[in-house]
Formats: sequence, C-alpha cells, structure tokens
Amino acid sequence: MAQEIIQTQEQKLAQQQRLSQQQMLQVKLLEMPLAELEQKVRMELDDNPALESKTPEQNDNFEPEAPADDKDDGMNEYEREERQDEINAALERLGSDDEMPEMGGYGRGGRTEQEYEQMPQADQNTFYDTLKEQMDMLDITEKQKQIMLYIIYSLESSGLLRKALDDISDELAIYQNVDASEQEIEEVLKMLQDFDPAGIGARSLQECLLLQLDRMQPTEWTRLTRRVVDEYFDDFINRRWDRIVRQLNCTEDDKQHVMEVFRKLNPKPGSALGESASSSTQQVMPDFTIDVDEEGNVSFSINQGEIPELNVSSYYLDMMDEYQRNRDNMNRKQREALLYLREKVERARGYIEAVRQRHRTLYVTMKTIIELQHKYFVEGDESELRPMVLKDVAERTGLDISTISRVCNAKYAQTPWGIFPLRHFFSEGVQTGEGEETSIHQLKAILKEIIDGEDKHHPLSDDAISKEMERRGFGIARRTVTKYREHLGIPKASLRKE
Repeated sequence: MAQEIIQTQEQKLAQQQRLSQQQMLQVKLLEMPLAELEQKVRMELDDNPALESKTPEQNDNFEPEAPADDKDDGMNEYEREERQDEINAALERLGSDDEMPEMGGYGRGGRTEQEYEQMPQADQNTFYDTLKEQMDMLDITEKQKQIMLYIIYSLESSGLLRKALDDISDELAIYQNVDASEQEIEEVLKMLQDFDPAGIGARSLQECLLLQLDRMQPTEWTRLTRRVVDEYFDDFINRRWDRIVRQLNCTEDDKQHVMEVFRKLNPKPGSALGESASSSTQQVMPDFTIDVDEEGNVSFSINQGEIPELNVSSYYLDMMDEYQRNRDNMNRKQREALLYLREKVERARGYIEAVRQRHRTLYVTMKTIIELQHKYFVEGDESELRPMVLKDVAERTGLDISTISRVCNAKYAQTPWGIFPLRHFFSEGVQTGEGEETSIHQLKAILKEIIDGEDKHHPLSDDAISKEMERRGFGIARRTVTKYREHLGIPKASLRKE
C-alpha cells in the first residue's frame, strides 16, 4: 500500500522583544564600574565631535535657542574653518569600502592595549596571578600543573604563546626536570585556552580570534566572521574586503555586521587581565560614598570621578538648523552633510541621556539598599545585615532584577566602616528554629562569637558548634558550620588547640 506523505505548513504569530540601540547603550553604561565609564566617556568625546564637555555657565537644556543672524558662537574664523574641515573630512570617509580599524584598536569597546593596562581594576593581582588562580580551580595532576605553570610564565604580556611546543618540551626537561611530550603540553594548553579572557594562550593571532569567536553567542554574523578568520585570514589581514565579499557572496550590509563583530575582539587578550607583571599597583575606585551623621541619618553620593558634564555642541546644532532651513535648495553634498550632522547630534543626545539614566538607576538602587540595610550602615556591625536578595531591591524600585544585578556588578561603596562591593550587602535568608529569617552574615557573626568564647585547650568541633547554634535558636547542619568557618578563615578544632 502506497504511503501518503502529507506536508503541512503552520503559521505562528510570536512576539519578540528586541532592545533598541539606545537601550543597549544604557545597559552597557549601567554595568560599567566608574573607572571603565571614565574611559568610555573620554573615548566618546574624542569620537563624536557633536558631544562636548559642558561649561559651568551652560544649562541642561538640549535644545538650542533659535539662532539669530548676528549670533556670536564664541569662535573665531580659524576655529570655524577647522570645524568645517573636520566635517568635510568625515564626509569623505563615509562609505569607504576598505575602511577597517587597526588591529590594536580591537577589544571590548575598541580600547587599545595601553588603555586596558591603565584602567584601574578592583583587584591587585598580577597578570600571572589571575591565571594561576584559575588553574587552582582545575582538577589536574601535579605534572599537568607544572606544565601549565611553565606555559603561563612563557606567555607574552599580550597573552599569546610564541614558543613552539617542542621548545617548551625541551625547556621543561632541562630547567624543571619534567619529561613532557608535545601531546601532553598540547592537552594542557587546551585547558589554559578555556581560561578567561577568551583568546588567552593562543599561538597566533588567527587562533586568538577563533578562540574568542567560539565563546560568542552563535549568530549569523559570528558564524560569518568565523569563516572570514578561518578561510580568508590572509585577505582579512591585508584588508582585501572586496575579495572576501566576492568569495563569500556577501552584501555590503553583511560586511558591516562582520566588521562590528571584529571590533568586539581583542588581539591582545592579556591586556584585558588588567595588570601585567610590569604594571603598577591598581586600586578600587568606589562608585558610592556613604556617610552617617551623629543622629544616625545615612546619606550617600554617587562618585562622578573625572566624568565631565556633557553637552551637545551648539556649533553642530546651529549648522544643522541652517542646513534644514535651506533644505529645498540643497545639493547632494549638502544633504550628505545634513545627514552626517543629524547622526552625530542624535548620537550625542542619546549618549547624554544614557549617562543620565545610569545616574538615576544607580541613585534609586543605592537609596533602596540603604533603606533595607539602614541599621547596618548606622552601626557597621555585619550581624545587622538583614536577609536581602536582588528581588527585594527590584520590587521596591520597580526595576527589573537584571538591572539591579548590573548595578551591583563590579561596583563598590565607601562606607565609614570600609570599602565594600555592593554584593556584600546582599545575603540569602536562613530559617531559624523559631520560623524567623536571619542573614548568613548574622550566622557567621554568631559562629565566630561561639569560637572566640570556647575553651582554647578543648576547642569545639563543628558538630559541637552546630549543637550550640541550635541551642541559641539557629539550627544549621554541621557541614554548613564547616563551610561558614572556612569562609571566615578559622581553622578546624585540632588546629585551634593551644
């Protein structure tokens, strides 16, 4: 009996939410700590001539006054000509098929290696310490650890490995008395290449870019970019984009998307680790400063660092207004100029709004954290930190949990009791025997109090501490006591005995 094949076509209506460019910018700025934001604002000021640092006498109004014919713009004739030359030069670069950033300009946000190394970070680890910390989290043999350490110290400051594996094998045998084959070294190197940041341990620029692309979310553009790096690397290095586009049968729009992906890659991933072996010691830059007066009132301010007030260039606004008034009599060159001016002005306005939105979000989030943890900020006693999770702050502020998470990521607050990451003020709640909820900070404080008061000649075991905690109304298991004790850096009972 013949089988009948029935093909059906089903149409579905689905609603998808996509972030606009402005929303994406706001998200990126929100999750940046202060030091990184300072760098980003400076870069934007250099990149967009329509964005300027605001002078004290300027107000916050984005819209310019109606330009009068005899209005003085505060510039001499030479400065006006220089501004016009900048615009003309930018117009000449529009649509250039072969335009491609230099390799050193790649990286997150297009930052250079020097800018990465100068960026203050929260930790004070060296380039090599950061990699060794990740190595310590691996379950590997002692021999593999020796090989990996040697590879780590063989890396250049860029994060790339320029030594051949057979050379490393010989050096391990001579200097470390470790007999390792090239295959063994290759296996350990693959483990290292899984470390952060992506691209670390690559043996060439091509491998470095491929490792980073493999970590990215697979999309049409990342897959296409990977083909460019994998199959047409020589053309890419020599910026033969016409040939690449022709070989891949791409459109101009495809090419622009691929170039956007390239700008997110970093040819020197080692610089993203912050401090190299030769770099100076780096510092934490608090994003908030919290003060408490004698009456117990808590106030705070948002640290603006070296970020200037931003303003849209009145010169660009006036030029755009002039072009628009003569729109009916414009030639092609003038229309291109108008489009260029409008794009720069709108981008400047959007950037200013994104910075302001970041400030507003930081303000309401920190205000809510202080309200929920008021007693702690007044007394500075960690045991007074109440149970608080991201959801609690999100509900009070009306913001999304992911927004609160971005605010608290890599941000620090300077308090009268020290500088703490914002995550320090959050803690899961633990149910007590009486049905009440207490924070992990409070449990740790009680645990430390019990250990401090024990007989040092007969220190309490973790099981005995668990029973004492239960007697006080904080029933937690022995393994939980062990975990909290280790978090506090307190040794086990046999090592506390005097």
